Amino acid sequence: MDKPNPATPPRTPAKGQDWRAVVFKNRGLILLPVALALIVFGQPTKLSAVIGIAIALCGELLRIWAVGYSGETTRADVVTAPALATAGPYAFVRNPLYVGNAIIAIGFTVAFGGGIPLGQWLWLLAFVLALVIGVYASIVPLEEEHLAHKFGMRFTEYTTLVPRFIPWKGSLDKKKQQGTWNPKVIRTAELTTIGYFLLMVLITVLKLTVLRGRTVIF
Repeated sequence: MDKPNPATPPRTPAKGQDWRAVVFKNRGLILLPVALALIVFGQPTKLSAVIGIAIALCGELLRIWAVGYSGETTRADVVTAPALATAGPYAFVRNPLYVGNAIIAIGFTVAFGGGIPLGQWLWLLAFVLALVIGVYASIVPLEEEHLAHKFGMRFTEYTTLVPRFIPWKGSLDKKKQQGTWNPKVIRTAELTTIGYFLLMVLITVLKLTVLRGRTVIF
């Protein structure tokens, strides 16, 4: 369960931690091995494909909901935030985009895992979770340092009221929610992710049909 952060004064990110900025800039490329591992080693069945894609779709819908509030900065190569979004999914968790990504990754792991041995699927799941957790464990603190430095006690209070990843506290009080959902942002900030999502769905279908049985056992 996610613990609320203690109220601490804002601080500027330390120069010795610049490696996290490199991870942040390449966060999309770092997660590419997840898709490649599933494509190479996975073998979906009809049942696993339906269940897994449904799970992944929930993650993509969460991303679309979040991007509408956070705006085009979600595609930035550096940590930036013109405003502190606390409405929509940000009223439940502080990192809904990353939660959405994790759900998508788990969903496709389920989708591609139906036709392979259980031991191999567990290795795939462990690899996916390790990579996702490793990336976000690096960049989330970097982002929070930036937000604390920019928004001060407003962000510190927000961290005490809203968990990082698990919405165990319910919704933030309406009076404290800030931001509105802008559907126009989806066209500029989320089409790339939607395209990758549809590509993975297509590959799932191909591995169910013309590529069926072509998998790697390790």
